[in-house]
Amino acid sequence: MAAPPRRAAPGRSGGGGGAGRAEPGRLREGDGMVSPGERQPPAGSAGNLAALSELDEASLLRGLRERFLRQQVYTDVGDILIALNPFQPLQLYGREVSEQYRCHHEGSLPPHIFAVADRAYHAMLGRRGARPQSQCIVISGESGAGKTESTKLLLQHIMNLCKGNSQLEQQILQVNPLLEAFGNAQTVMNDNSSRFGKYIQLRFQNNTVRGAKLSEYLLEKSRVVQQDTGERNFHIFYYMFAGLSSEEKEMYGLLDPSLYRYISGRFGTEDVAQRWKQKYQEVCNALDMVGFQEQEQVDMQSILAGVLSLGNVTFEPPESSGSLKMSEASRGWLKAAAGQFGVQEDELLKCLICTMSVTRGEQIQRFHTQQQAEDARDSIAKVAYGRVFGWIVSKINELLAENVDPEVELREIGILDIFGFENFAVNRFEQLCINLANEQLQHFFNHHIFQLEQAAYREEELPWETITFNNNEPILNLLLAKPLGLLSLLDEQSAFPQATDKTFVDKLNSSFKGNSHFQPARGRVLAFSIIHYAGKVQYTAGGFLEKNRDTLPANVRGLFINSVTPLLSVLFTATVSRTGTLMPHVKAKIIPEAENKFNSTRKQSAGAQFRHSLMVLMERMYSANPHFVRCIKPNSQKEPGVVDNQMLLQQLRYNGLLETIRIRRDGFSWRPSFEEFAERYGILLVKPDVSLTKESCLEILQSTDLTGWICGKSRLFFKYWHQEQLAKYVERLARAAVVIQKVFRGFRCRKSYLKLVAELRAQAQRQREEAERERSRQQAMEAEAQKRISLPIPVPRKRLPRPGPRPETAHDMPPVPRPRSKLTEFTPFDNFLHPTEPRPALGTEEQTGEEAKMRQLKRGATLRWFRETQAQKVMQDDGAFPSWLHGMISRREAENLLIDKPLGCFLVRISQSRPGYTLTYRGEGRCRHYMIEMQPNARYVILGEDRAHTSLTELVRYHQTVGIQPFMEILTVPCGQNSSESLDYENLESLTLTPTVVAEESPHEDQPCPSGSPAGRTTLKTGAAAVLRSMWFRRTKNSQERQSLDKSKTKESLGKEGGSQRAFPRLHSSIRLAMKEIQQFSSVSLNGSCKELQSGPQR
Repeated sequence: MAAPPRRAAPGRSGGGGGAGRAEPGRLREGDGMVSPGERQPPAGSAGNLAALSELDEASLLRGLRERFLRQQVYTDVGDILIALNPFQPLQLYGREVSEQYRCHHEGSLPPHIFAVADRAYHAMLGRRGARPQSQCIVISGESGAGKTESTKLLLQHIMNLCKGNSQLEQQILQVNPLLEAFGNAQTVMNDNSSRFGKYIQLRFQNNTVRGAKLSEYLLEKSRVVQQDTGERNFHIFYYMFAGLSSEEKEMYGLLDPSLYRYISGRFGTEDVAQRWKQKYQEVCNALDMVGFQEQEQVDMQSILAGVLSLGNVTFEPPESSGSLKMSEASRGWLKAAAGQFGVQEDELLKCLICTMSVTRGEQIQRFHTQQQAEDARDSIAKVAYGRVFGWIVSKINELLAENVDPEVELREIGILDIFGFENFAVNRFEQLCINLANEQLQHFFNHHIFQLEQAAYREEELPWETITFNNNEPILNLLLAKPLGLLSLLDEQSAFPQATDKTFVDKLNSSFKGNSHFQPARGRVLAFSIIHYAGKVQYTAGGFLEKNRDTLPANVRGLFINSVTPLLSVLFTATVSRTGTLMPHVKAKIIPEAENKFNSTRKQSAGAQFRHSLMVLMERMYSANPHFVRCIKPNSQKEPGVVDNQMLLQQLRYNGLLETIRIRRDGFSWRPSFEEFAERYGILLVKPDVSLTKESCLEILQSTDLTGWICGKSRLFFKYWHQEQLAKYVERLARAAVVIQKVFRGFRCRKSYLKLVAELRAQAQRQREEAERERSRQQAMEAEAQKRISLPIPVPRKRLPRPGPRPETAHDMPPVPRPRSKLTEFTPFDNFLHPTEPRPALGTEEQTGEEAKMRQLKRGATLRWFRETQAQKVMQDDGAFPSWLHGMISRREAENLLIDKPLGCFLVRISQSRPGYTLTYRGEGRCRHYMIEMQPNARYVILGEDRAHTSLTELVRYHQTVGIQPFMEILTVPCGQNSSESLDYENLESLTLTPTVVAEESPHEDQPCPSGSPAGRTTLKTGAAAVLRSMWFRRTKNSQERQSLDKSKTKESLGKEGGSQRAFPRLHSSIRLAMKEIQQFSSVSLNGSCKELQSGPQR
């Protein structure tokens, strides 16, 4: 079909002649194909469709089907990955598999999603034959094709490639399950369908991730108030009902799920509820891991409960001349919603049943109809949920933002996981926006795979017959063009108060009459159809204008800004950007005049926000190097091991997979300029100052065994596998350079060593010669003296020296420290992971005065942190510390305590250089030290773990049943003190306090002061005892009573300060009263129904 550019003749290179382009006279004629030896990818690349000898739909379908039935769900098309959803767990994603695909060579392993992550990561670092550049991975496919799972696997492998063992990596991995709970829902096509789009930007400095940013697109808010048959609301509502305890449900004001209209009164089976309960625990852990405060989590769930309660508020038709009234059964629900939102009940009711406006200084009240009141209720619920979701995304970006110098250049890997193409029985405004996004992604794919490549062939005047593909640019013009595109017409109609959905459809029919991609609906149906790249979709126009306007009832914003629930106030104080992003700022109370001014300002429509966000997304993706993952859905029944040939073939056709295989097989996907290629690969010539010219490029290529490439006028043309082959040449030179460096450094060190040895030997020889000369001189002097003596003189008797006291300086000499314990092992989980942090000096080592002072300051700061924030949390009910908790002991002391203990013995000690703890574990033949991080939201996390804990005791209890990663070591026996008479809390008890601190922290006279102390120990100083009274072991009954009383008072004071006491909704008491009222009304209604049934037969 298409004739690709040809090489002159089979050989070592495909270089052109002196004219700077391929010479037509030297091209082979005939079928227009590159010879098989030049066309085939390297040996070992099984599963690559670009290597098919016969290229047609039948062979393509047969190859994918056979691989899928062998559970080989991944297939390559050149450098594009095809992923079929297996609808079952596969043993393809463990740590061992991830390690295999770490820095692997293309073709050496089967196709895999990890290979895409590895390729993007190393291309970002500049290790794939090009300069370092930001990358993006585009995941596309139908709803239910497996895009969300692919995103999680890509993140998992990229974090494994970083190997930084920082808490940031674990936080990034927790983002996906968190967003799935709030943004995914069950549809007829997918049990875990993304009802929003997201673009995750991972930001790297060198090869380490330093931050992450998340962008979200078009949350389907209408799902909160309405779900079609066979579908559910967002996951989080069901997770809350399944995961909350009865006490927590009472706290939030949640009753039986069958009572709530917004979830259609449907729940799930017991097995499903158990799975939802586990999911709720994972969501809570993700919130803790990312860094959400406990009060924020409580307020968020209280708002969600308020959304559900608001949905049960119903209205009665007004009487002939009366105003709209709320039904009697709804009074309790309204009171509950007001308490959960933290607002006044009557103010919330006013927002539902009437509209207040000010005209010429006069306040006018207009009552709603029943339909308007229900629309206002649903609008409040949708906006509240949408802002909660937007706040979660904004908070994630704030907590995961990079903390680096702004001048430092950061590169990115972006991962796009966006809603798949949808065609339901009833398609609404959301489906139009979703399919528009997929049209834009298909155009991005076509632009990179077909348009750019074939334009380069024409520009370089290479002989190439154009490959035709399904260009969807006319469809994008139909939807996005200004001023006559569909979204522009929708905004125009939304601006007219009197416009209806029917006038909008009439406008479309008249504007797009004769357009081949638009079809009006037949009959009197209020709908229209668009011929998308993936097929024809009919859209129901009902509700288009209302959803596009996305209006909020008047005065609701002012009501919620003044809510006593801080989070709700923040949500409605925040502004919304042009792309629909929530931008929280400082809370500010507003007055009605300001609210009216706010409502009068021009607001961006939902369609305009989506169009702007899509434009920003495309700009980001066009500025990066793309990698494509095409997800395929093998059947619509979601059954494992089943392939629907017709469904599979349809997806292959509208994805343009046959044309993609052809252009990847015959075309040249890598097209560097002469300068870029020579600069990158000039090292292969092994000579300095390589010129960046065409001749240098040809010389470089002639020095290799590459075949199948072509030289154009200004650039070179390579197959997709050539980059990997050139990378191997560079790696071979790099290994040779390492060998040369090793030999040279060894030679230099050996030479220096021999020179040093020679100098030492010469010095020793000189010293011996000097000593010999001194000895000879002394002997000569003695002989001369003997000659001068005439008469013998008696020598006085020597007096023996008396034994005296030991010199005082002996104590000042530092003893030689003994070697470190053999049980020590340096692991990534060491106390001091970062080399920039100061290592603790041993107590026996000599330190300068400045170092000792700095060390003492750090110890003092850590001790104050423990005393003020931790001591009360760690202490047991009996006033004693747990047996596994030790004081601020050193690493060596911890190892000495565990040296004769059984395997699995452990202790937790206070760190000497930072506010935190270190868990020391007795392993087999060694000790391991795990850092315990204290997060800003008061959660405890072992560095490298994916689980956060509310207390240190909970952390220890959890890992007594679940092993610590990566060695999966389980804590067994706690290591206690050596003796009850010699505890290792001396450093805590002997803390010296300044008089000011003692005066501030000493207890009042009316508070009992601990008097008991362990046997055989001295009493603390008065000031220290007052501050550290809660840190003593009590041995007597009197001491225990005093400790218990003191502890209860301390907890009470901490609760008043908002310390360790549990968080509650702000209007908890009002919520409880509303729940009682609802239950009483339900019981009265039930009794009345029973009486009617009993009296029925008597009548």
